[in-house]
Amino acid sequence: MEGNTFKKKLKRSSNENRSQSSEPNRNNVFAIIDSKLKMSQLLGDGIPVRLVPPFLYAALLALIYIWSNHKAEGTIREIEKLQQEVEDLRADVTTLEAEYMFSSKQSEVAKKIKALGIYEIEEPPYKIVEE
Repeated sequence: MEGNTFKKKLKRSSNENRSQSSEPNRNNVFAIIDSKLKMSQLLGDGIPVRLVPPFLYAALLALIYIWSNHKAEGTIREIEKLQQEVEDLRADVTTLEAEYMFSSKQSEVAKKIKALGIYEIEEPPYKIVEE
């Protein structure tokens, strides 16, 4: 093989394009970007093939980094939502425990069973002793 033939084809096609149009169109977006950034001076006639695998590796690492951050932010949002739910449930439990403690007092139980015709004993119990 003669090496990288892509550059040769690129040079040939660019020379043919230049010969076809005598005045290049410098008003398109890519020509303006190229003139401002001077990419042709930086890269020469084309992108070196040996730089493609490291560039792809760096791009893959960047994508993994972005995905990881996105996943972590989603997990953080889920944790915050669950913490809020736990806090609400804890408040509900505290309220229900207080209501239960209030309703299980002797005076509250006496009020509730009065409607059933059961009454509270007024005199204290006495102990039966055998002699």
